[in-house]
Amino acid sequence: MNGASPPPASASAHRSGASAAPALRTGYLRFWLTFGVLLVADQISKIWIVRHLAPDTYFDPPPIPVIDGFFYFVNITNEGAAWGMLRGFSVGLGLLAAVALAAIFFFRRQLELRRPFLQYTFGLLCAGILGNLIDRMMYGHVVDFLDFHLPGYRYPAFNVADSGITVGVILYLLYSFRESWPRRR
Repeated sequence: MNGASPPPASASAHRSGASAAPALRTGYLRFWLTFGVLLVADQISKIWIVRHLAPDTYFDPPPIPVIDGFFYFVNITNEGAAWGMLRGFSVGLGLLAAVALAAIFFFRRQLELRRPFLQYTFGLLCAGILGNLIDRMMYGHVVDFLDFHLPGYRYPAFNVADSGITVGVILYLLYSFRESWPRRR
């Protein structure tokens, strides 16, 4: 052999530990950026709506037109889940949200949250869940304010957090199908 001995175990552990610390801090950077931007946008928009529109603004008092005949700001109190389902179960839905966030945290390795695409996906999903959970804790209901009118149809009002949840779920489903498709063939 050449006479050189390998570095002591503690030195190699120290070197790998030093490089692991920045990796831990930046490992979920995409998640935290996506999460932070969506959560802040959701909460700021809801604060603005609550301050400028009376609760249950849908017809009277009138909503704020953004694009007349198509898009309005309203202030709808939603004590249920999507489209008002499970109305009156706000506490149970809040607990379910907290359990979902905890499960995502504890199963982050199995969910492969190190992957950049999944960090964006779960950043949207977690910010949406937490945004609506904050509403339930602050107001006792979720604040919905985006109101779209399609020809012959008025889409149920929703908020920025709902959009994050919806887009996050769709992206995760697309990712899941893409990952499992080669195995099926």
